[in-house]
Amino acid sequence: MHRSPHHFVTASLALLAATTAFVSPARAQQATAPSTAPANRLTIADYFNWEDVASPSLSPDGRQILYTRTWIDQLNDKRESSVWIMNADGTRNRFLVKGSDAKWSPDGTRISYIAPGEPGGAQIWVRYMDAEGATTQITRLTESPDNVEWSPDGKALAFGMLVRQNEEMRIAMPAPPKGAKWTEPPRVVTKVKYRADRQGFLENGLRQLFTVPADGGTPRQVTTGEWAANGTTWMPDGKRLLFTSLRTPDAEYAWRESEIYAVDVASGAISALTKRKGPDNNPTPSPDGRYVAYTGYDSTDATWKDAILYVMDADGGNVRALTEKLDRSPAGMLWSPDGSGVYFNVENEGSKNLYFVSLKGDVRQVTKGVQVLTVTDLGKSFMAVGVNTTPTKPNDIVAFDVRTTTLKQLTEVNADVLAGKQLATTEEVWYTSVDGYKIQGWIVKPAGFDASKKYPLMLEIHGGPHSMYNVAFNFSRQDHASNGYVMLYTNPRGSTGYGSAFGNAIKNAYPGKDYDDLMAGVDTVLNRGFVDNNRMYVFGCSGGGVLTSWIVGHTNRFAAASANCPVTNWMSFVGTTDGSSWYYNFAKYPWDDPSEHLRRSPLMYVGNVQTPTMLMTGVNDLRTPMGQTEEYYEALKVRKVPTAMIRFNNEWHGTSSTPSNFLRTQLYLRSWFDKYRQPPTGKITQE
Repeated sequence: MHRSPHHFVTASLALLAATTAFVSPARAQQATAPSTAPANRLTIADYFNWEDVASPSLSPDGRQILYTRTWIDQLNDKRESSVWIMNADGTRNRFLVKGSDAKWSPDGTRISYIAPGEPGGAQIWVRYMDAEGATTQITRLTESPDNVEWSPDGKALAFGMLVRQNEEMRIAMPAPPKGAKWTEPPRVVTKVKYRADRQGFLENGLRQLFTVPADGGTPRQVTTGEWAANGTTWMPDGKRLLFTSLRTPDAEYAWRESEIYAVDVASGAISALTKRKGPDNNPTPSPDGRYVAYTGYDSTDATWKDAILYVMDADGGNVRALTEKLDRSPAGMLWSPDGSGVYFNVENEGSKNLYFVSLKGDVRQVTKGVQVLTVTDLGKSFMAVGVNTTPTKPNDIVAFDVRTTTLKQLTEVNADVLAGKQLATTEEVWYTSVDGYKIQGWIVKPAGFDASKKYPLMLEIHGGPHSMYNVAFNFSRQDHASNGYVMLYTNPRGSTGYGSAFGNAIKNAYPGKDYDDLMAGVDTVLNRGFVDNNRMYVFGCSGGGVLTSWIVGHTNRFAAASANCPVTNWMSFVGTTDGSSWYYNFAKYPWDDPSEHLRRSPLMYVGNVQTPTMLMTGVNDLRTPMGQTEEYYEALKVRKVPTAMIRFNNEWHGTSSTPSNFLRTQLYLRSWFDKYRQPPTGKITQE
């Protein structure tokens, strides 16, 4: 089977594994030997050969499919992507061009895509889909374009791009003497949101919409003003573009507020299509241009509210809610070719499937199954394409007729890696927690699992906290299971995919009873009899790091823990994270009453901690800044609790975006857990 380039494994793995060695603290009780995966299991080395697929789209005639295929460039320690093409039945699957964000022209004779070009950086390119396959660089921009979309007549391309603004607070500095080496001028910050994780300090400017002739030319700015224009969506008549924004005074101070706007491409005149307190997003026009579907909800102080799918007339009138009773958030909306309603993806109880709602508000589930199916395109003949995955099947492209819903898998990009491998199995469990809450979780069991044996357990906790673990294939869990671990992952209260009330159950109470949900899950697995209760471990990143650091301050039942990219002190966090929205997740501002911030901070319970606790965080993290890790680490060191702080280079929030750092995350985690066989003695009496 043909694979993308740069797929090979070197002896560097041995060096990488060696970097995970720790000097055992005095309190550690050494395991007999670190876990090692058998040869017929998925191993950490296989990760270098792992590929992924995304964003399949049908040609206008329904005969071909474009999709993005990614792989790991081991030499340069990064992920690369290319555009691939195949027939709609999966035949003639082949590389097309290096780049991303490929889009078919309306007549199918060309595609647009993003790739490096002159004078440098990302540029818009067009490739002709005839036998010659000529490519043309369309733009020569100084800022990166995004969300490129063809006009309905195929004559133009619309896109978004940063427009820089003049720097504020200019001062009359004297000229430096000839040859002087003065310190670089300071960065002047005046905006509420001035930095973002994975971006760093934000440039002084706003995203605006542009158009450019599809055969090349000078881009023309369409939107202006002191507000960003988000999204790029053509109306079918090609006269207007839809986008989201909040074009009101003091818009930067608004919390979860946005409206849908239309801009006249010729004149630049902008009109608001929605006007209410609350967020409105994802405008999607019907094929005939009569209606616009979108998502949103009325303003609320709930920490989580599932969005509703609405439809309005093209001028913003006659708004009606179509999915109000569904209590799940629609995503990836696609109009039926006959305009009778809207198809959309829904996350529900660990799975994702396709749903449909008619213009009368009748909702039905189109596909069913324990799977994570993300439909990305729907053709005129009702043929849908998307990406599907299950616990034992990685992401691959699928196609199906939405009227019959029999999925056909079109790719097997990791079949060669998985050949001869025995995979871990995943068992769904439901259990009852405090207050009668029904909690869903999954137990991952190693290949060759024997219920009469005792296995070490890893409890994995998701972040967010408003997010959902699902049944998608997970390389990380397969790797841990290959090394002999049973894994438990759950969706405690606060998780999405279970309705607004379940998601909002942690309002002003996080961490709180979600801790009880996690402990009830551990008890459920322990009662099965195959877990060694002297070798139970817990870890998680972001919100999972919050709960991990909370857990070790409230129980000694775990032999070791790893609190990754955590928040440990809400007082110091809310003003240093990359945005001000976390101030609104507490009943009062900390300067008015700090008691809630302190009560919910894991740092306030560090005096109880006896569990050996490692911390792993990216040095560039702006979401849960390194200071949160440092505070907890110093407190543990002062108390002489076994700890280690792993500071990941070239990482923002999380520790696994760089391929080699994914390996390090896996290996450091197991190295830390392999040290400890029994939990510390003593009980926590202070809560």
